[in-house]
Amino acid sequence: MDRELALELVRVTEAAAMTSARWMGLGCKEEADGAAVDAMRRMFDTVQIRGTVVIGEGEIDKAPMLYIGEVVGGGGLEVDVAVDPIEGTNLVAKGLPNAIAVIGVAPRGCLLHAPDMYMEKIAVGPAAAGKISLDRSPTENIAVVAEAAGKDIRDLVVVILDRPRHEKTIQETRKAGARVKLITDGDVAAAVSAAVAGSGVDMLLGIGGAPEGVLAAVALKCLGGEIQGRLRPNSPAQEERLLSMGITDPSQLLTMDHMVRGDDCFFAATGITDGDLVRGVRFHGHVARTHSIVMRYQSGTIRYVEATHNLKRKPHVF
Repeated sequence: MDRELALELVRVTEAAAMTSARWMGLGCKEEADGAAVDAMRRMFDTVQIRGTVVIGEGEIDKAPMLYIGEVVGGGGLEVDVAVDPIEGTNLVAKGLPNAIAVIGVAPRGCLLHAPDMYMEKIAVGPAAAGKISLDRSPTENIAVVAEAAGKDIRDLVVVILDRPRHEKTIQETRKAGARVKLITDGDVAAAVSAAVAGSGVDMLLGIGGAPEGVLAAVALKCLGGEIQGRLRPNSPAQEERLLSMGITDPSQLLTMDHMVRGDDCFFAATGITDGDLVRGVRFHGHVARTHSIVMRYQSGTIRYVEATHNLKRKPHVF
């Protein structure tokens, strides 16, 4: 894949972030999401790829744009595309941290077509990559991460979604001596932050969305970190969906290579609200400032992109 694709993808996430940021704190998550989807879809037309959406806004009968199976881009190399125009719609609606607009891209056939269901996950940075296992207890994994990072366990920060289903995990993590950072929504940014030095996050644990797990896997592959997952269907319909996708064993441990195959991929994210990974959008009159991260696995390059946008010259965005 062309290395110039990295900055083209940032333009797409910037557009989604700026349009949705106008809705920040207004309590209107559907309107914010609709604005981000529309901006992202229109900007994709300027990118020279022929991308098939494998993770998106839902099935064709439930999503007018960026639906699974939709072809996006202006033509060119065939790729798989995973998108979340707003990862954390509730965060935007409530004005809370860590909402991002995010894209993952890999050569055609290389991204897991993760169904919209729960996935149990563990994510860590490069130091602990290859040393953790979802088959171990949180206590065992915490000890491994601490040793790999050369830290006291009491200095580790473990991010967990604040849900009743995680009560036992939260209690065990605290008993092990690690500090717990609870988040209300949006675990992609948290998973990626575990592999970014200085983010203040060492590890992600818990059950979240499967599509979000694949998006995080793209970034973690670029960063040299690791994520493992296990799908958690909670209805016969979801189990049938897995079978239709060729997944015969729902308890199968999904590794990085299951989620992102091949020798290249790109990840791009732009902050909508301030967070551990990137800063949110700032508006100053007719000017918007954005902060993004973009990375490529093949080159190992990680870029932070700060941009100033003259909104009067971007009618295609607003």
